[in-house]
Amino acid sequence: MSADRAETAARLRELLETEGDSVQANTAVFNRGRYDSVAELDDYEELKDRAREIKEDAIERLPELIDELTESVEENGGHVYLASDAADANRYIEEVFAERGAETLVKSKSMTSEEIEVNEHLERAGIEVTETDLAEFVLQIAEEDPSHIVAPAIHKSRDEIARLIEEVFEPDDPPETAEELTMFAREYLLEKVTGADVGMTGANFLVAESGTMMLVTSEGNARKSAVAPDTHVALAGVEKIVPRFEDLAPFVELIGRSGTGQDLTSYVSLLTPPVESPPIDFESPDVPGFGGSDAEREFHLVLLDNGRMAMREDTHLCETLYCIRCAACSNTCANFQHVGGHAFGGETYSGGIATGWEAGVHGLDSAAEFNDLCTGCSRCVPACPVKIDIPWINEVVRDRINHGRGEGFDFLVDGLVPDAEEGGPDLQKRLFGNYGTLARLGSASAPVSNWIGSLPPARIAMERLFGIDRRRPLPTFRRETLVDWFEGRGGPRVDAVDADREAVLYADAYTNYVAVDRGKAAVRTLEALGVHVRVPEVPESGRAPLSQGMLATADEAASAVYGALAEHVDSGGDIVVIEPSDLAMFRADYEHFLPERSFERLDENSYEVLEYVFGLLENGANEEALRTGDDRVAYHSHCQQRSLNLEGYTEAVLSRLGYDVLTSEVECCGMAGSFGYKSQYYDLALDIGYDLVEQFEQPGERDRIVLTSGTSCTDQLDDLMTREPIHPVELIAPE
Repeated sequence: MSADRAETAARLRELLETEGDSVQANTAVFNRGRYDSVAELDDYEELKDRAREIKEDAIERLPELIDELTESVEENGGHVYLASDAADANRYIEEVFAERGAETLVKSKSMTSEEIEVNEHLERAGIEVTETDLAEFVLQIAEEDPSHIVAPAIHKSRDEIARLIEEVFEPDDPPETAEELTMFAREYLLEKVTGADVGMTGANFLVAESGTMMLVTSEGNARKSAVAPDTHVALAGVEKIVPRFEDLAPFVELIGRSGTGQDLTSYVSLLTPPVESPPIDFESPDVPGFGGSDAEREFHLVLLDNGRMAMREDTHLCETLYCIRCAACSNTCANFQHVGGHAFGGETYSGGIATGWEAGVHGLDSAAEFNDLCTGCSRCVPACPVKIDIPWINEVVRDRINHGRGEGFDFLVDGLVPDAEEGGPDLQKRLFGNYGTLARLGSASAPVSNWIGSLPPARIAMERLFGIDRRRPLPTFRRETLVDWFEGRGGPRVDAVDADREAVLYADAYTNYVAVDRGKAAVRTLEALGVHVRVPEVPESGRAPLSQGMLATADEAASAVYGALAEHVDSGGDIVVIEPSDLAMFRADYEHFLPERSFERLDENSYEVLEYVFGLLENGANEEALRTGDDRVAYHSHCQQRSLNLEGYTEAVLSRLGYDVLTSEVECCGMAGSFGYKSQYYDLALDIGYDLVEQFEQPGERDRIVLTSGTSCTDQLDDLMTREPIHPVELIAPE
């Protein structure tokens, strides 16, 4: 294993042991809340559509809205400063302190201040800075960075926080319970708030037409920080602006549900500063009128660019600006759940959307530190309240990282491999990105290729050269491919003139060269239901290179696949896909590669195999032609299958045929294609996989037949369980 991979693996193992349990427990709570809360909304998808429309419009008109907001705030009596970068913003804020003769600051609710490191800047200038939100307060005294966008101390347990407070403050009666810890912080911070010269907050949203800011918090400290001192500085990225007051409505409904699973967050504050109430004189609490202070309120809104306007002009990164910082993408990500934002994050932002943010505001080097932890499983897409295609942003950034570094000797393989990359991807990515070619060669030379791949010296060499962990069994290539088998049996067994439907079964690389039996089962199943089936040789979908950030190769593959299938699609035939990640290419990712009409045709005519079987049965096909039974089965649906909302078709078919179905509840099996083969991520992949194994190995469930829909899930469970998983179509296929 290379030094870099070994260092990454060691860092991930450390976080799995020290922070993983707390992050996993807390994100599980958030997710359960989100599932329950959104289930109660009849118009959830409509709300998401409306929220996205508002953000699309706002980012499109951003320069105009910045001017309108500036005019509104200044009419209200406040000041607006458009800061070009972190240094510019910090300089302005320091000047505000100097002009006011201020020496103390209380802060609340601002990841943007983390982005510009305002605490460190002001402290160097002699300003005392106090974080007032409980989690930020804990991190400040622990001298740690946030691990989560909305729950920054998610990685810490109550016991850890209790020990920290005892060590830092040495109280006579150390607090232990959650209530005692909260009360200790409340009393300590109240003194800081009442004595502060300036209060600083962020802003979840800014309304251009009125200058109103909305703060969504779980504590009331943002309100205190904004109005207790006579000077309020609000720091927000320019992307926080929405045009009108009524535009806030869908976000009020979505942000709490998406982030922490609350129907509504504890505090939703709407301020149009400078507020008219007089500043509070805490030294004269008995004097009417908030102590009778005659100090005038002052408000400064610092709007931060710091790369955002350039992101707006970037076709691929622009969607990042739609982000409302709810962290739903973090909560739903299996990798994040196990290692948290200290691994899955850059200089400021963490989780799935962090790659876009870090690439935009800090640069590719910051994004590169964690970009590979996004496996492209797409589970974050349906969770995102503004429907950002986060996996695509990650792949685009990965592609730019590949081609922006120019490290190593990867250029030596240019021209020796069939991909379309010129330099860039390292050897490990290049190997996995060319999996289709590798599988074709492995199949053509089987069983010799399988024998060589099993030799310890070969595994050691593959680990050192390509980073393929020697502990992960390799696929066993089949000499007879699915296409060969189909041709060898004489082609279709159901004539076209006798069939109600015609389908091309798409032979993906794994089905064609490794899991040939599931392909044969699919053919038998479709023919039993009266379908005229063909299994032609069709190029690889491009999923493998896409997952490695090799976009030029994926683009080339998409065109080749459509070229091979176009005639069949144009004639009204169906495309049946076994591998969910390939279907996700056809239905989602190809939108980035193909002309719109070509993408739509392939999208509209492609089906997941059990989805197709469900449709046939619903339209009168004879279910008795399939294998029925009362077996108990444990079913794990593939991530991308669930993101496409297809899981229910498999469950429905199995139940219809008499099977007793237990469906997995975990977000992911952890394998995610090439991820679990890579030596730097092998331990993390296993840690995630054991969550699924644990459910299927519960007492009373161990007799169930294990079913998995995707290649990656099959590989993972095959390695972790004693029961060999099969595809659902292998269960129902007639002999």
